[in-house]
Amino acid sequence: MATELLQQVRVIDPVSETDQVSDVLIVDGDIQAISLQISDVSSDTSIRDCRGLVLGTGLVDLYSHSGEPGFEERETLVSFLAAAAAGGFTRVAVLPDTSPVIDNPALVAQLQKPIKLEQNLDFPSPLLPCSPAPLLQIWGAMTLDLAGKQLAEFADLATAGVVGFTDAKPWENLGIVQRMLEYLQPFGKPVAFCPCDRSLSLNGMMREGAEALRVGLPPVPASAETSAIASLLELVAAIGTPVHIMRVSTARSVELIATAKFQGLPVTASTTWMHLLLDTRDVKSYHTSLHLEPPLGNPSDVTALRNGLRGGVIDAIAIDHAPYTYEEKVQAFAESPPGAIGLELALPLLWQNLVATEEFTPLELWRVLSNQPAACLQQKINPIKPGEKAELTLFDPLQSWKINRANLHTLSNNTPWFGQEIQGRVLQTWC
Repeated sequence: MATELLQQVRVIDPVSETDQVSDVLIVDGDIQAISLQISDVSSDTSIRDCRGLVLGTGLVDLYSHSGEPGFEERETLVSFLAAAAAGGFTRVAVLPDTSPVIDNPALVAQLQKPIKLEQNLDFPSPLLPCSPAPLLQIWGAMTLDLAGKQLAEFADLATAGVVGFTDAKPWENLGIVQRMLEYLQPFGKPVAFCPCDRSLSLNGMMREGAEALRVGLPPVPASAETSAIASLLELVAAIGTPVHIMRVSTARSVELIATAKFQGLPVTASTTWMHLLLDTRDVKSYHTSLHLEPPLGNPSDVTALRNGLRGGVIDAIAIDHAPYTYEEKVQAFAESPPGAIGLELALPLLWQNLVATEEFTPLELWRVLSNQPAACLQQKINPIKPGEKAELTLFDPLQSWKINRANLHTLSNNTPWFGQEIQGRVLQTWC
């Protein structure tokens, strides 16, 4: 029986709204005791001095991309889950845009087979802080092959255990969206949409504004996102099916969602971690890892997203981890596929830029990375208290490390921070 005593660790629990320094005793994966000081422990207890460290509830990622099946050169499920564990995530949800698309129960069952990270990794991993692996959850596709025309067999996917339904891409036909909302309502599972009107975004690569003019990339107007959100909200008001709005990226979108929530519509929303940290001014480097979909916002969008998170209009931060090979990303900005990795980087960089600057409190950040993403998936996170299972993340906000191949578990390098030294690192997760 494994017994661990974490001494004088800062316990951040957004479930019970506590932030205090305590001793925490974990016995065989269960939280046995929490107190200002614990001295009565068995002789075989592993004692760890945790002064300056943070112990929080496990982080939850609403949606990310795995290369497997179909694109294992980008990411395998093993490397994906290893990266998640190294980033402090105890639950991760995979989007269905694999090859083949996750639109049938057989593939769901295949992906849900247990994975033991320490036995399957192809390289020595002294950094790997978690066993067993984080909980892998599967989003089911709403349309067959993501074609947007023929609906998937929702009942079969629901029975197979998908966490919810999404195509993770903009829709082409609003009539199909209406049918989806009608058919999915009885299943009571999360339904997520990525809003963008392609007829307005066209071949745009960068958020419309002064910086887009300076950089010379085709612009994407904010209305491409906001008009799609407005249409979706009208359908929700008429049909009543709860929806989750993914990848919110504009100030006007925050306003629309705030109005919908005030009116009582069953809506939740998320933005991605990179849309909180970077804006159009960063794109002048033409780094292809800054090619995202939706594109990075203007500075006013970033301010609105941060305020929306703190005020509860935006419910959660998603990582939207999107690995690509070196060859895929070493192209002209406009030719590169959109997306960047993030599972191992999000918590350190968010803490460094939002908490260390005192814009967010530790509880505010942890809430939108842990229990609120879980709530969007209709789940709960256990509070940090005696008698509960240990689903925890131990984080050192001051440890510096360099983002390079030796320090990453993901197979891909597509991040604008690659080669840089950052501060903050996850030391251990309990799944």
